[in-house]
Amino acid sequence: MIGVGLVGYGYWGPNLARNFAAQPDCVLAAICEKNPVRAELARRHFPAARVSAEVQPLLADPSIQAMLIAVPVSAHFELARQALEAGKDVLVEKPLTASVAEARELIKLAERRGRLLAVDHTFLFTGAVQKIKQLVASDALGKIIYIDSVRINLGLFQHDVNVIYDLAPHDLAIVSHLVGVEPLSVQAVGKSHGGDSLESIAYVHLEFPDDLIAHFHFNWLAPVKIRRTVIGGTRQMIVYDDMEPSEKVKVYDKGVVITQGDIDSIYKVIVDYRTGDMVAPKLSPHEALAAEARHFLDCVRTRSQPLADGRAGLRVVRLLEAAQASLRGQGRRVMLESA
Repeated sequence: MIGVGLVGYGYWGPNLARNFAAQPDCVLAAICEKNPVRAELARRHFPAARVSAEVQPLLADPSIQAMLIAVPVSAHFELARQALEAGKDVLVEKPLTASVAEARELIKLAERRGRLLAVDHTFLFTGAVQKIKQLVASDALGKIIYIDSVRINLGLFQHDVNVIYDLAPHDLAIVSHLVGVEPLSVQAVGKSHGGDSLESIAYVHLEFPDDLIAHFHFNWLAPVKIRRTVIGGTRQMIVYDDMEPSEKVKVYDKGVVITQGDIDSIYKVIVDYRTGDMVAPKLSPHEALAAEARHFLDCVRTRSQPLADGRAGLRVVRLLEAAQASLRGQGRRVMLESA
């Protein structure tokens, strides 16, 4: 049995607690929550777990092998650092840290201590993203030429981070996982309409090698909730709609074939439209967070590297930091050095 401690029982902590407590080889041993109301809820929902207002009892408990951190991003680094120093494996809620420097320091510390460092990029464990990854890896789409994504809803306004830090980690993690190459540049524009300086609407644009571009729309002020990504390939195209109850992934055998006409042709460029079938592949119905919990516990047991490890978290934080720099520079293009 693997003993697990949870820090934070706010918005996301209960989901982590529920999924890890449900694993047959895991014991949710303790929960740290400073808010008395939330702490009482934790006691009620998980009576077998010790609930503390301080993290030190969890760090000092030798029966706790892994720590789950679900607190505001500003506290991620210090809590993860303490847990790693205490010899615990660590899973941190997205994003991994507030800065690239902090992420790199945690990665080095985990390596020195021989501990696992993972980040909660839950969408990588969905049946939809796993199926898309299979299609990309099999070259079914051909060369990917663009990715267009929309992640918008009404609320939830955050008090400590803007809409990019709140929503973008999901899509940036998915794209990084699917594409497997680092972008060359990042541009971002946004505006604040929430009564403070934090952007509530933003657009982020990435450019990759080989002419691949990716564009993202993030918004807390939309009248509807949309979670949709379009992936365009030279052979096939995908529409991934996470709000669909059943057919979340649709593969379209559509495209265009552009050829040069002869010199006497009226049109020097000839466009042929290719229209084929649409297929909605069968997806695994498992809960993503449950799959992620199983995966993390397996990694703790076998000492294997998590799918969303510290370096995967660093890649996302690197893009977030670049997007912030672009925002402050009125949308200027920020070139990325090799990771």
